Amino acid sequence: MAERAASSASPRGRRRGSPDTRSAILEAARSSFAAHGYAGTTMRAVASAAGVDAALVHHYFGTKDELFLAALQLPVDPRALIGPAVAGPVEEAAERFLGVFLSVWDDPEIQPSLLSFARGMLDPSATRLVSNGLLPVVIEPIGVALGISDPHLRMPLVASQVIGLILMRYVLAVEPLASMPRDRVIATFAPTIQRYLTGDLP
Repeated sequence: MAERAASSASPRGRRRGSPDTRSAILEAARSSFAAHGYAGTTMRAVASAAGVDAALVHHYFGTKDELFLAALQLPVDPRALIGPAVAGPVEEAAERFLGVFLSVWDDPEIQPSLLSFARGMLDPSATRLVSNGLLPVVIEPIGVALGISDPHLRMPLVASQVIGLILMRYVLAVEPLASMPRDRVIATFAPTIQRYLTGDLP
C-alpha cells in the first residue's frame, strides 16, 4: 500500500535521478539558451524539456548561472579567473586580465576544449548565448568587481578585443599574432583594453 501510494505520488512522465539525467538536463539547457538566450531560459522550462522535475535541475546545478556555465562546457570555470584579474590597482587591470587569459589559452591541455567552444561561438545559433548569456554572466561581472563606471557599456568593448584576439591568435592562427610572445601580446592589447575599462569613451 505504502509503495503504491509513493509511486502514485510521483509525477508521471518525469525522470527521477539516473545516470543520464544530468546529460539530458544539459542538452535541454543548451538548446534553450541557444534558442531563447539567458534571460529567456528558465529552470522550469529546462526541466520540462528534459522530462525531469524542476527540483532535479536545482539539485544538479543549483542556480541558473551554474546551469549556464555547465552548458557552455568550458574546461575551466571563468569565474575562478576573475579573482586574479581584479586583484590590484584598477589602472593595471588590463595587463592582469590578459596575463590570466593567455595563461589559460596557451595551456596545451586546455586549449583544444577552448577552441571547440570558440568555434561554436561562430555558429549563428550561438548569438543569444553570447550576447544574453556570456556577457552578463561571465564578462560584465569582471567590470562590476573592478568597480569601473558603466560596466554594461565598457565590458562588451573589452569582449570585442578579447574575442578578436581568440579568433586571430587561436582559431584562425593568423601570423604574426599566432606565434607572438605572450609579453608582446599583452603590451600590444593592454593599452586598448585598459582604455575601454577606465579611459574616456566617445
